[in-house]
Amino acid sequence: MIYQGFAYLYDQLMSDAPYDEWVDLISASISNYLPHAKEILDVGCGTGAVTIRLAAKQFDVTGVDLSEDMLTVAQAKCNEANVQVRLLQQDMRELAGFTQPFDVVTICCDSLNYLENEKDVKSTFHAVNQQLKPGGLFIFDVHSIFKINEIFAGATFAEQDEDISYIWKSYNGDKPNTVEHDLTFFVLQNGYYERYDELHRQRTFSITDYSNWLKEASFDILTICADFNIDNTPSETSERIFFVARKK
Repeated sequence: MIYQGFAYLYDQLMSDAPYDEWVDLISASISNYLPHAKEILDVGCGTGAVTIRLAAKQFDVTGVDLSEDMLTVAQAKCNEANVQVRLLQQDMRELAGFTQPFDVVTICCDSLNYLENEKDVKSTFHAVNQQLKPGGLFIFDVHSIFKINEIFAGATFAEQDEDISYIWKSYNGDKPNTVEHDLTFFVLQNGYYERYDELHRQRTFSITDYSNWLKEASFDILTICADFNIDNTPSETSERIFFVARKK
């Protein structure tokens, strides 16, 4: 899914997202397993919320995303924050063209869930492996099966504000453990409300599937945890699953 008009509304709508918790978990994982790490590739970086925070911690960060609009917003935010980040438009399934491998690759904010089949996830894991130094870390998170089927499916989220309002309806998709997000936004522009409509599809897989595919892509799994707590073992009601793996 390539974000379109949504890219310019994303930060306003996600203002309460716990980006600092993502960065804290990434930093803790690096401290535990690769404390000398310097170069990070942030895949599916979106508007740069995590990317900029990592750069502010003195990591050398490159961000890639499929959406040109998202990258445009991210570049403006980097300029405003006065941080140096390289931003490139790339498909996570086909990462290529970097001058040197990275210490760490991250895929945050459930970006991996936009891959709708096993083949694409496997391709991404192999592509990530190719961009890592031997012993490098791969850190990513996904929605749990519980969150897709029990929290998202059939739910409606809405918010009304003077400048922007939205209705977000989620439905079960056709494939197992998939959800379709039907998004409608009304944005005040020049005294009138402009309407934007987008459809986003996400799919997740079991922890066992992700683990097996990581091993197939020549990774050793170091940590599987849940809900932003590196010491929290996933349960049946965990909502977000984090993986930390090392390239063999």
